[in-house]
Amino acid sequence: MAMTIALYVISASALAASFIKSRQKTYAALKKALKAFETILPQFLSILIVIGMLLALLTPEQISKILGSESGFLGVIIAALIGSITLIPGFVAFPLAAALLNNGAGYMQIAAFISTLMMVGIITLPLEIKYFGKKAAFLRNGAAFAFSLLAALVMGALLCL
Repeated sequence: MAMTIALYVISASALAASFIKSRQKTYAALKKALKAFETILPQFLSILIVIGMLLALLTPEQISKILGSESGFLGVIIAALIGSITLIPGFVAFPLAAALLNNGAGYMQIAAFISTLMMVGIITLPLEIKYFGKKAAFLRNGAAFAFSLLAALVMGALLCL
């Protein structure tokens, strides 16, 4: 809470300093930020709705059973597959990961989910094939998937120490 307040104070101070230095540039920057926010908002809201519905439909026990620590390597594979086929921006993925962790998901499973989400692109594969070729696209996605599983195993080993 104190860190949040500190960040707001720092942001407000920086905005005030910018406003004092140049009102025009500050207004232009705020307009640009508002346009960026308007662009991101529909994606953000749709993902929040999906997250809310999933958390409402799945109990912590069900999440724990599918993605919990006791789900083992099968849970890691399930999380990696979900991450591979999901197209969610990073600023939504990390709060989603926190919500899943708070509802019983395991660290290894969430590491697999997040890393495949960021690095593997099943949905974007046709576009990647178009620009880089079939071999390069499959090789990159396969290597990213393997690395994600390795990262999950390392996270699991490190957090179990």
